[in-house]
Amino acid sequence: MGRIVNATYMTLDGDITNMQNWHFTYLGEQAHAAVKAQLAASDALIMGRKTYDGFSQAWPQLPKDEVSDRMNSIDKYVVSTTLKDPEWTGSKVLSENVVDEIRALKERTAGDILQYGFGDVTRLLLDNGLLDELRVWLHPVLSGNATPDQLLYRETGQKAFTLNGTEVHDTGMIILSYTPAQ
Repeated sequence: MGRIVNATYMTLDGDITNMQNWHFTYLGEQAHAAVKAQLAASDALIMGRKTYDGFSQAWPQLPKDEVSDRMNSIDKYVVSTTLKDPEWTGSKVLSENVVDEIRALKERTAGDILQYGFGDVTRLLLDNGLLDELRVWLHPVLSGNATPDQLLYRETGQKAFTLNGTEVHDTGMIILSYTPAQ
């Protein structure tokens, strides 16, 4: 059975959306190795429409390398009621009975199912007990320009987590790994 692993890049002040302003400064050799390992352990990606729209435009245009080749070839599942005909290779839309479809995906997947970012799909996974691990890639910077809708925090019910690992990088970035508390 597969596990759903969320990878969220975040600043110290909770910004999860303005990565172009802060992420690449802290993307050193250790982070590249972690990205490769995370993708290698994954058999599929799951994402919402906004992430799909960004990824499907960017990844096919990037120079071929181990990471871009993997991102472009891996099976992709998009939770959306508006996307009808995804063009990115290996993409399938989940639009009806989404929770049941995700449960079935976990059952038929051996490796991890990777999800980037933290939004409506992540909340759906959490609310239905489908998220197995949350990895916060904490960047040592205050963004200072995120609007409230660009922060990790949203008005939702409380969710507790158990720390199950940390990975400290020379750039000051820390990957914090959590499992939802039972």
